[in-house]
Amino acid sequence: MDTTGHIVISNLSKRQGGRDILNEVSFVARPGRITAFLGPNGAGKSSTLRILLGLDRSIGTATFGGRNYVSFAAPLKVVGATFDGIGGNPSRRVETHLKIIAQSNNISIRRVSEVLSVVGLSNRNKAKLGTLSVGEGQRLGLAAALLGDPQYLVLDEPTNGLDPTGIRWFRTFIRQQSDMGKTILLSSHILSEVEAVADDVIIINDGRIIAAGELQHVMSNLESLEDVFFSLTEGGRGDGGIF
Repeated sequence: MDTTGHIVISNLSKRQGGRDILNEVSFVARPGRITAFLGPNGAGKSSTLRILLGLDRSIGTATFGGRNYVSFAAPLKVVGATFDGIGGNPSRRVETHLKIIAQSNNISIRRVSEVLSVVGLSNRNKAKLGTLSVGEGQRLGLAAALLGDPQYLVLDEPTNGLDPTGIRWFRTFIRQQSDMGKTILLSSHILSEVEAVADDVIIINDGRIIAAGELQHVMSNLESLEDVFFSLTEGGRGDGGIF
């Protein structure tokens, strides 16, 4: 398979504390599509994302366009991620925070004002990180992810803390990014929002992929993604089968 523009997870396996955290996890996220990565707490989502972003090790491979995250000299120019919060000193200003991140990856500081405009935080550029609301923090995380204009976006719970206006904004934002041909891997617990934006769905439970495919195919014969999710993870199929 030509992996250009693809996120490819292949046969990831990891044991911890005498149990399988991941068991031969494999899936693909394709360019120009929004791939939702779903599962209950403890299912293996975070472990998979940590391995993908070079924060943990395992058996198997996790690549962006055929390359490991750690192989990129300036990773933010290739991969933008929101994971484990925004970080940064609470007394640091938003603009300064983004400039530091940009400089660490040899990105022009001119991008700072551009990405703040994209996420609707231009009027908060002088605000201190510690004064941001949860929703504003989410938008700042997205701004940081966009700094290098990356091909790949890996977004963990990006709508957490957003108000209804913010969620509506996010739907438009993420679709625009997808329409630009970017490869988007989105993890979220808000299934109704996932259903509103996703093209493809991957569901993991107990460290195994139990469903994967186009959203409408995975939802066949069920009214909502929530119905699919709970039928698979609460005593339903959950046997490692793929739709």
